[in-house]
Amino acid sequence: MCSEELDIESQFLDDCERFIGVAIDEAHAALEKGDVPVGAVIVHEGRIIGRGHNQREHLQDPTAHAEMLALTAAASYFQSWRLLDCTLYVTLEPCIMCSGALLQARVPRLVFGACDPKAGGCGSVYSITSDPRLNHIVSVEGGILEHECAALLKDFFAQQRSLGKK
Repeated sequence: MCSEELDIESQFLDDCERFIGVAIDEAHAALEKGDVPVGAVIVHEGRIIGRGHNQREHLQDPTAHAEMLALTAAASYFQSWRLLDCTLYVTLEPCIMCSGALLQARVPRLVFGACDPKAGGCGSVYSITSDPRLNHIVSVEGGILEHECAALLKDFFAQQRSLGKK
C-alpha cells in the first residue's frame, strides 16, 4: 500500500471515529431519558445534517429508533426523502426496520459501532442492506469504537436487570 493510500485510510478511520463519537454522545442522551443507549448521526460532505437517539420510552413510539429520528432530521434538512451522498453513523448495528429505512432513503453508506447478534439487519442476523433482490445496496462498515458502544449497552441492560426490568 502506498503512502497516499495509507493517508486516505487513516483519514477514513479518523472520520469514522469522530462521528461515532458524536453518535455516542447521542446515545448518552437516550440513557439520560431511560432509553436504550443508541445514538446516530447523518453526515453529508463532512457536516452533520441529522441526529437522533432512541426515544421509544420517552415518546412511547416503537419506531422512535435513533436511526429513524436521524433520517427524519436529515430529510427535513434537504427537504427530500433521498439522502444521496450521506453516511449514517450509529452506535449499534441497525435492526431490520432501520435497515429498510436506509434503503428507502437511498443512503449509500453505513458505519456502526457494535454488532447486534440478536436483531442486526446489516449482516449479524439479517442482511437487508446487501440483499441483491432489493433496489438499493448500502455499503456497511462495522466495529468502529465497538468496545465503547457495546459497553454502553451492556451496562444499561445490566442495570435494568438489577432493577427487575427488561
